[in-house]
Amino acid sequence: MGLFDQILGAVSNPNQQGNLGQIGSIINTVNQLSNSTGADPSTIQSVVGVVGNYVRSALQQKQATEGNAAAQAVVNQYAGTSADPQAVDSLFAPQTQQQVAQIASQHTGLDAGTIQQLLPVVVPLVLNFLQSGANAENPQTGGNSVLNSFLDADNDGDVDIADAMQLASRYVGR
Repeated sequence: MGLFDQILGAVSNPNQQGNLGQIGSIINTVNQLSNSTGADPSTIQSVVGVVGNYVRSALQQKQATEGNAAAQAVVNQYAGTSADPQAVDSLFAPQTQQQVAQIASQHTGLDAGTIQQLLPVVVPLVLNFLQSGANAENPQTGGNSVLNSFLDADNDGDVDIADAMQLASRYVGR
């Protein structure tokens, strides 16, 4: 089952945190970033996709070294729709932040400096998407189907946060 299917499952499952309001808030934030940068929403979604790939790598590393609970703890602590520089610093060393901005710039044509300024919003946004699969009563227990799908333990490459965000945007009609 793909990442978007996992997100839809989380939205429709009362035992998971995902809901249409959360997804709508994420989409609204992407649209606000689009307006503030002058870039179209698909460009911002592409930035989110590139950043999401780096978030996946960082969370996979955390999961491999510290376990599933540590990866979920990062998601729980830093998920949101507002700027949080600590979220970026918790996942990426300063040189990795620059690398993320450069790669996203190459993929989108946006200035790397602009992308680096967007990271404190984009990283919590990606984590917010991932939080939708967490257990509603106790986010630290039980498997987070969305996070697990995102981390794609079998590495088949069938995961892309930008695609999931685009589908979610269509799903909620924004």
